[in-house]
Amino acid sequence: MTSAVADDTTDQIVFGGVDSHADTVHVAVISDNGGHLADAEFATAAAGYAAALAFLSAHGHVRAIGVEGTASYGAGFTRAARSAGLDIVEVNRPDRAERRRIGKSDPIDAYAAARAALSGRASSSPKDDTVAGIRALHNAARSAVKARTAALNQITHILVTAPESIRAKFGQLKGADRTDALARLRPAGDAVHTAVLTALKSLARRVRELTAEHQALTRALDSEVTVHNPGLRAAYGVGPDTAAQLLVTAGGNPERLRTEASFAALCGAAPVPASSGRTNRHRLSRGGDRAANAALYRIALVRMSSDPRTRDYVARQTAAGRTKKEIIRLLKRAIAREMFRCLTTTVTIPNIADLRPLRQSKNITLTAAARHFGVWPATISTLERGIRRDDDLANTYRDWLTAA
Repeated sequence: MTSAVADDTTDQIVFGGVDSHADTVHVAVISDNGGHLADAEFATAAAGYAAALAFLSAHGHVRAIGVEGTASYGAGFTRAARSAGLDIVEVNRPDRAERRRIGKSDPIDAYAAARAALSGRASSSPKDDTVAGIRALHNAARSAVKARTAALNQITHILVTAPESIRAKFGQLKGADRTDALARLRPAGDAVHTAVLTALKSLARRVRELTAEHQALTRALDSEVTVHNPGLRAAYGVGPDTAAQLLVTAGGNPERLRTEASFAALCGAAPVPASSGRTNRHRLSRGGDRAANAALYRIALVRMSSDPRTRDYVARQTAAGRTKKEIIRLLKRAIAREMFRCLTTTVTIPNIADLRPLRQSKNITLTAAARHFGVWPATISTLERGIRRDDDLANTYRDWLTAA
């Protein structure tokens, strides 16, 4: 750490920078003209955060602090600094060219974060903690899916090389039928058969447990997402997993995203200029949050398959000579605009709680209602339960029930 700061510097404007790690945070202080003042290392604990904030304040009035990793290793320091009323900005790690030029160390990265806060190159506010629970449930549900997929793949690989009698009995089964049959096994036979059947039984039971775990996590996630942002959850084609991913990407304070264009860029759905000389064109963005981009892609696919307005749009664009990939890119950009409105404004959700009681009071079955509107009974059922949002169908359905 550099030498102590003189008493007459405590009124000067300073900027802080933090390079965060699992066990420590390295804090650097610079003056408002970029001069290095001091740096020190502190533990990632409440006492360490308090000491780090006192260290920053001892050098002057702290205008802003650049923190690398505000949603990961720097989350604890960010939380403590915000509680103290300090301005925190999100800092990206230095690019490779700069690191090759100046090297890599904790003090270097901390001073770089401070300079980013001073120059304004880093200006994004970090996410708040209101979606921390949604993020945890989403990660757990996604982990359960990955583990389940891994177990299913292991079952397939074992059956490929299993003895012929086992392959003949279970190789032709698919999906839940194969999993249920393997989970009920009672391993017997010679040593090889017993070992193979024991492994298959264990993996099948693991698949069943992970399936139940994922379903429970999805129900909890759906409840949290609906309470946090009912308008987003009710948007057409937005399920619990998709809504959770968009909330995690935007954060609980999406006002930090100034425009819908910035949100589209964050999701990798904004076209990037690729012009040179007389060539004037745009290309597909490969940046941004790829998980959020995948969420927009899933919404686009759902709407292309079942939303009448989207299907009409796809038909018009196809007639104009656009490819499917080009149409999906256009849809993702439009969906990003709609999702931004859902994330940043209060969206009024039409009341559909009266639909099912009204239908039941008229003794009308789901099948009869679905036949009248030319849709599947499941469409009416999901509409009544609030799982599927279709305002036009809901209003028409209510009018028909009232008249009936």
